[in-house]
Amino acid sequence: MPTTTGHAPGGSRRAGDPPRHHTRPTGLQVVGELLLTAGAVLLLFVAWQLWWTNLEAQGSHARAAAAIQGDLGGPVVPQDGVQKTGPPAVGSPPGYGEAIGVVHIPRFGDDYLRPVVEGTGTDVLDALGLGHYEHSAMPGDVGNFALAGHRQTNGKVLDLVHTLVPGDRIYVRTGEGYYTYTVRSHEIVAPTETRVVAAVPADPGARPTERLLTLTTCHPRYGNTERYVVHAVLDTWRPAAAGPPAEAADAFFPGGPRS
Repeated sequence: MPTTTGHAPGGSRRAGDPPRHHTRPTGLQVVGELLLTAGAVLLLFVAWQLWWTNLEAQGSHARAAAAIQGDLGGPVVPQDGVQKTGPPAVGSPPGYGEAIGVVHIPRFGDDYLRPVVEGTGTDVLDALGLGHYEHSAMPGDVGNFALAGHRQTNGKVLDLVHTLVPGDRIYVRTGEGYYTYTVRSHEIVAPTETRVVAAVPADPGARPTERLLTLTTCHPRYGNTERYVVHAVLDTWRPAAAGPPAEAADAFFPGGPRS
């Protein structure tokens, strides 16, 4: 009885089969494979940048914000009997890498609460949240309280900056009190336009008369060829002893008492 031999890739060749030809890959094929490998590595790096650094940084931001809140102390509910008189209280700039306070931006979410730290180096912005431009004004002071933050990586603290519109509120809490800024305008500029963090952004040589807040971040959303800038002006302030503004109390103290 005739027998048959199984034929699978790599198996023995049957009589009558055409001979196999083994060819070496051409230089073009090798280059193509290297490019595919490089592309895969690049995609993995982008995924790491957009996912892992955000996950890691958001955890450190939350821990830093909680620690800052604990250090600031004070009442967790509005104390309407506390009077505020005169201009806003203004703290002194801390050392590089030290905390100034926390920021709540309702437009970015009811639970959005991020640390504000002195300095704008990558060691601050990558791990601690919003960085304060050294030599710019402190919260509540005349001039420009200017902040920088990442947009798509390392916690993406300003990812939704483009959604802010005139009239939106930005709340800042420090050891001296609570400062409520109202968004006024936005602009897109070249990275070299440092005037946006000057005391008077529209006229850097002028003497400041307003109490401003400026947010700066990269633009476009997945690039860094430009800067997205939001300007706000101080609306109201409350001394620390007065507790948080009623409309922002839940953001600063989630789950806290309300009486």
